[in-house]
Amino acid sequence: MGAEHAVAQPFTLASQIPLRRGAQLPRLGFGVFQSSNAKASTIHALAMGYRHVDSARYYKNEDEVCAAVHKFKDGMPNEGNGAVWLTTKVQGQEHGTAATAKAVDESAAIAKRYGLTWDLFLLHDPTAGKQKRLEAWKVLLEKRDQGVFKSAGVSNFGVRHLEEIKEAGLELPEVNQIELHPFLQQKPIVEYCAKEGIVVEAYCPILRGQRFDDPTLEKLANKHGASVAQVLIRWSLQKGFVPLPKSDTPGRIQENCDLENFELDASDLGALDKLDEGFAVSWNPVDVE
Repeated sequence: MGAEHAVAQPFTLASQIPLRRGAQLPRLGFGVFQSSNAKASTIHALAMGYRHVDSARYYKNEDEVCAAVHKFKDGMPNEGNGAVWLTTKVQGQEHGTAATAKAVDESAAIAKRYGLTWDLFLLHDPTAGKQKRLEAWKVLLEKRDQGVFKSAGVSNFGVRHLEEIKEAGLELPEVNQIELHPFLQQKPIVEYCAKEGIVVEAYCPILRGQRFDDPTLEKLANKHGASVAQVLIRWSLQKGFVPLPKSDTPGRIQENCDLENFELDASDLGALDKLDEGFAVSWNPVDVE
């Protein structure tokens, strides 16, 4: 997936995508970066049907997210058994053998207080340099194999960073989370991940609300009776990505997961694919040394 025109796929909030080692990752995630109240927002999202929450040590809200999931498991409304996929990340300044081991153990302890474990641990960025990146990656693989969490991946890694892992004779990540939307399609990274069986997660899939007045986006939103944000998330899903929209507004949290009543056709996808201009709304450090 992620080729020029990916095939439309039926989507529900129960939709999942398999990772290389067999875990099932929910196709839509809920982001909590810079959330003003991550606990309340996560509770809203879970009540509306999200089953995938993406946090990070850098966000300083792992505890709030875990508290929300714990509350959900103890009787929040909605169908299901309370199973929620939880992701967190170790930031670059914590990379290196000892520092990464300490960071993982700290985050694991937070989840454990609520009777939870993290499903996916990511290296947040490649900014620590090759040696510390590789040391940190080895720690994630070891901690995963020890049962501390289920799956290991990276974020903001370009092709050169992924190739470093491969050249070191190490197992490649199961996930690479990058900024991804029609205005920043990162095709070389997407194509590499597709070739190597790495699932691509898309952060900033709705551009933090920027570019919503783009004529192509407005035209497609009107065509489908949808919001611009819904069109953008639907594009991400149909390209085979796992989008991670973020909002603290209950109505928008609901809107961002109300995606089952329309699909983009081939002409829609073609129009959106033409918007690629390398425009990043976040830091996007995929080319750092």
